[in-house]
Amino acid sequence: MESRILQLISALRASGVRVSLAESAEAFSAVDLMGIQDREQFRLSLRATLIKDVKDIPTFEKLFPLFFGSGQPPMMGGNPMDDMTPEEAQMLAEALRQLAENLRQRMERLMNGEPLTKSELEALGKLVGLNQADNLNYQNWMAQRMIRALAFPEVREALKELMEQLAQMGMSRGRIEQIRDMIQQNMRGMQEQINQFAGERIAENLSERPRSDNVDSLTNRPFHALSDADKKLLQREVKRLAAALRTRIALRQKHAKSGQLDPKATIRANLKYHGVPMEIRHKDRVRKPKIVVICDISTSMRFCSELMLSFLFALQGQVRKTHAFAFINHLEYISEDFNGSNADEAIASVLWRMPSGHYNTDLGWSLNDFNSEYMDTLNGQTTLIIVGDGRNNYNDPRLDIFSLMSRRAVRTIWLNPEPPALWHGDSDMPRYAPLCNNVLKVSNLRELAEAVDTLLAA
Repeated sequence: MESRILQLISALRASGVRVSLAESAEAFSAVDLMGIQDREQFRLSLRATLIKDVKDIPTFEKLFPLFFGSGQPPMMGGNPMDDMTPEEAQMLAEALRQLAENLRQRMERLMNGEPLTKSELEALGKLVGLNQADNLNYQNWMAQRMIRALAFPEVREALKELMEQLAQMGMSRGRIEQIRDMIQQNMRGMQEQINQFAGERIAENLSERPRSDNVDSLTNRPFHALSDADKKLLQREVKRLAAALRTRIALRQKHAKSGQLDPKATIRANLKYHGVPMEIRHKDRVRKPKIVVICDISTSMRFCSELMLSFLFALQGQVRKTHAFAFINHLEYISEDFNGSNADEAIASVLWRMPSGHYNTDLGWSLNDFNSEYMDTLNGQTTLIIVGDGRNNYNDPRLDIFSLMSRRAVRTIWLNPEPPALWHGDSDMPRYAPLCNNVLKVSNLRELAEAVDTLLAA
C-alpha cells in the first residue's frame, strides 16, 4: 500500500500538482490514523493532505481510482447455456462451429464471461505502445487501440451472423435475444476492463517516468502518445535530423559516383589525345531518386505526415523531383506550397486548408482523384511513397487503381504507424500490403528518420 501511495504522489507531481515532502508525510500519518478499510475515508484523507489548491482536485480524482481501483470492477455476465434445452445447446454449438477458429474462440470466451488475464492485458498494452504513454488524455485512445487489436469489429460482425444462423436453425427469438444481450454485456465489460487497465498503466508510467524535455526519449515515443508540447520539441528535432541525413546521403551519393568503366565516354574524352586513354570515364552508379509521396493528414495520421513532409522539404537537394500530395477524403497537389523557402509556413498552409476530422478518411476516392489527374507523375524511375494507416472507413479501397500505380512506379513503399496486428476493422492494409515492395512501421520519429534514410539510400 505504501508503494501505491508513493506512486500516486509521483503521478500527481508529474501532472503538475505541487506536493511537498511535508505533505507526503502528512498523507501517511492520515492513513495510519484513519486506516484503509473504509475506501471513502481513505480517499478523503489522501485528498485532504495532498491537495491544497481546488484546481488540482480533478487531477486527484482522476488518478486515485487508477491506483486504488474504482470500487466497481467490470462485471462479466454468466453463461446463457446454463438453462438451455439440449436442442438449443446443440443449435448454438453447431452455429459456433461454422465461425472461423479465432472468432469462435473469442465468441465462446465472451459467452462464458471470461475477463482478460493480466498477461494478456500486458501483451496488448505492449503491442499498442501503452508502456510509452504518460499522458492521461490518451487513456481512451490507447484503450481503443487495444480493443482494435482484439478485432472487436470482426467479433461484432460475427455476432450478427451467429444470431442470423440461430434464427435459421429455428431457435426462439427470446433465446436469441438473451444470447445476444449476454455477449454484448460481456463485450462492454471487457472494454471497461481494458479502459481501466490503460488508465492504470498510464498513471504508473507517470509516477515512474515524470515528464521531461529529453528529446532523445521523445524520439522513441509513439506519435499518438505525444502532447502538444512534445510535438513542438520534435518539430525542432526534425530539422536537426534532416540536416544530419542530408549530409549522410550527399556523402553516400558522392562516394557512389565512380561506377563501372564507360567505354564510349572514355573514347570520346580521349580523342584529343589521338586515342591514347589519358582520361578514364565511369558510369554513375547512383542517380538521385524521383519521389511521389501521398500523405494521409486525417486526425490519426496528421502529425506523422507533417514530419514526413518536413523531412522531404529539407532533403530536396538529394532528390531529382518530388510530387507531394495530401488527402483526407479527397486528394490535393501540395508541391506548389513548398516552392518558397519556409517549410513550416508551407506545411501550416496545407494543414489549414485541409482541416482534419474523425472517421472521414476516404483513401479510395483520393486514389480515384490521382488516377484522373496525376497518374503521369509515375514512371519507371519513380518511387511511390504512401504515408498512412490504411484505414478507409469501409469505403471502396480502389485496389485496382493502387495496383496500377504500383506497377507504374519502380518501387512502392508504405509507411504505416500501426503494426500488422492492428490491421483489423476498417483497415485495408492486408489488401494494400501485397501490392507494395515494402511496408515500414513508423510509429515514432526515430523510425520515421530511419525510413527516410532507407528510402533515399536505395
